[in-house]
Amino acid sequence: MNNRRKLVIAIGVGVAAPLCAFAQQQGSVRRVGFLAHRHMNFLDSDYQYGPFLQGMFEHGYVERKNVNIQWRSADGDADRLPGLAAELVKLKMDVIVSGGTPATLAAQKTTASIPIVMVGVADPIGSGLIKTLARPGGNITGATNINVAIGPKQMESLFALVPNASRVAVLINPSNLSHAAYLKGCQDGARRLGIKEVLPANAQTPQEIENAFAMMAREKAEALIVSRDGFINQQVGQISDLAAKIRLPAIGGLQEYVEAGGLISYGPRIADQYRRAAYYVARILKGAKPADLPVEQPMTFDLAVNMKTAKALGIKIPDSILVQATKVIE
Repeated sequence: MNNRRKLVIAIGVGVAAPLCAFAQQQGSVRRVGFLAHRHMNFLDSDYQYGPFLQGMFEHGYVERKNVNIQWRSADGDADRLPGLAAELVKLKMDVIVSGGTPATLAAQKTTASIPIVMVGVADPIGSGLIKTLARPGGNITGATNINVAIGPKQMESLFALVPNASRVAVLINPSNLSHAAYLKGCQDGARRLGIKEVLPANAQTPQEIENAFAMMAREKAEALIVSRDGFINQQVGQISDLAAKIRLPAIGGLQEYVEAGGLISYGPRIADQYRRAAYYVARILKGAKPADLPVEQPMTFDLAVNMKTAKALGIKIPDSILVQATKVIE
């Protein structure tokens, strides 16, 4: 049994309780808090939170030996994030890792002194988290997933599959401050492609996702873009099922969406970002200041296609898409 699976057994899936065994460590044990918007059933996988643990190991930090990681998950409920951030600050963490824009904003509002390593934040400058990518300033650094710039690329990829679409819906979470800029990026991309209308579909609960799809059907949306967000990411199964029900071609930002039955996905490789977060944590634990560590943009992207879903929708995947695909589900 690997160390990550042992950790899951220790804390339970998605549980945000302190690891008591770690609290008994003394001396040089460093304290790292991890604040996540979405649930934590990926600690033992190679997809999201697991790569962070791999990265920590690669940089010489081993749990139950020289690092104590305190995990906190809001399970997709952004309203819980401020309280969870306050818990980590009270425990006097050496560094806090925050997954996504809502989690990073909650951490920022809770502490100006504890270093924060953000991961997967779409618009860190526009969200007021940092000053510039090169010189972030303050106590926050890490990685951006440039979600804002990805909107036009996703619109382009989707249009290659449904070139006659004139009404495209965009599923966003109104509580995620970066989604306003993301929506604008999608609108700009649609304008360049000659798409007549972009329909914003707001959702921050499972029922609101149901309502959003009812709106899409009522408004006769012909395609859908699914944004990246802590809550929306964990609902990819529900979203792909609803899209299939109304035969709506959709592109998501995570490969996980395609694995759940969605048509296509395009976005930064999230595992690389979480592994890279460990690099920032290691640098900070060794004395570096967040203000002096440039924020990184993603270097690797995944494009995944579900051929079964394409066949069910009667869509032929162009060779221009297939040759770029990093994963094809037959």
